[in-house]
Amino acid sequence: MRQIPLGAKGTATLRVQSEHLANRFKDAMLPQVLATPVMILVMENAALNAIKAFLDAGESAVGTAVDVKHFAATPVGHEVRATAEVVGVEGKRVDFKVSASDGKEEIGSGTHQRIVIDLRSFNERLAKKSGL
Repeated sequence: MRQIPLGAKGTATLRVQSEHLANRFKDAMLPQVLATPVMILVMENAALNAIKAFLDAGESAVGTAVDVKHFAATPVGHEVRATAEVVGVEGKRVDFKVSASDGKEEIGSGTHQRIVIDLRSFNERLAKKSGL
């Protein structure tokens, strides 16, 4: 892993479709709006995009913490755009400020944390845990 600079930014987008809606994940009676876990997914992708250029071959980063608020509904057809900015780096831990908007308004914001991993050793530990 190369040094990840504070202020590094990334984005990710998603066009909201029926499979992204709250009424598909939880109670069918919920309105047809973007589900919070899907908004978080887009934020996590933005965070990974912010640091990809600083990862060495065989490295990636996994999410370890999320603290976000989802404060506006987004209907089908809107494009959600998430942004992430590196606000802290301590060893392999990277902290981000994240937000998402739907073209009309900000729909969520908060913080996210990722840990840089070596994919080979991660997969070896996972295989041991799985008994493979």
